[in-house]
Amino acid sequence: MYIWIYLAAAVALGIVVAMQPLINAVLARATGSPITAATISILVAFLGSLVLFGLGDRGDTSRAALASVPWWVYLAGLIGTAFVAGGVVIAPATGALLFFLCVVGGQLLGAALADHFGAFGLEHRPLSLLRLAGLALVLAGVILVRRG
Repeated sequence: MYIWIYLAAAVALGIVVAMQPLINAVLARATGSPITAATISILVAFLGSLVLFGLGDRGDTSRAALASVPWWVYLAGLIGTAFVAGGVVIAPATGALLFFLCVVGGQLLGAALADHFGAFGLEHRPLSLLRLAGLALVLAGVILVRRG
C-alpha cells in the first residue's frame, strides 16, 4: 500500500525537476547570466538543505566519519552544479522534453556502465544484449522526439 505513495512522490519529484531548468532559464534571462541563475538556484538549494539538516537525522558527521570517505566523494556536489548550470543553457535550446530524454538516456547509460563494472561497490551486472537493446530504445526515443 505504502509503495504507491512513494511512487506518486517520485512522479511528483520528476515533474518538478523537469521544471527546474526552465524556471532557472527565466532567472538567467532576467539577470542576463546563466551562471548567476545557477549560483542563485544552488544557493537556495544549499539554504534548503541546511534547514533539512537542522530538522532531520544528521547521521554521523564527526570528523572521523567524514575523513573516512575518499576525497573524490565530495566532488559529487559538482555534478549537481553541472546539471543546474547546464540545464539553464541547454533546456531552452532543446526544449524540456528532448533535454530530459537525453538526461535520462545519459543516466541510464551511466547506470549500465556502473552495473557492468561494479562501480562504487555495486554488484557486477554485465551488459547483455537485452540491456543494450533497452538503451538503444532510449536513443530511438531521442531521435523520434527530435524529428517530431
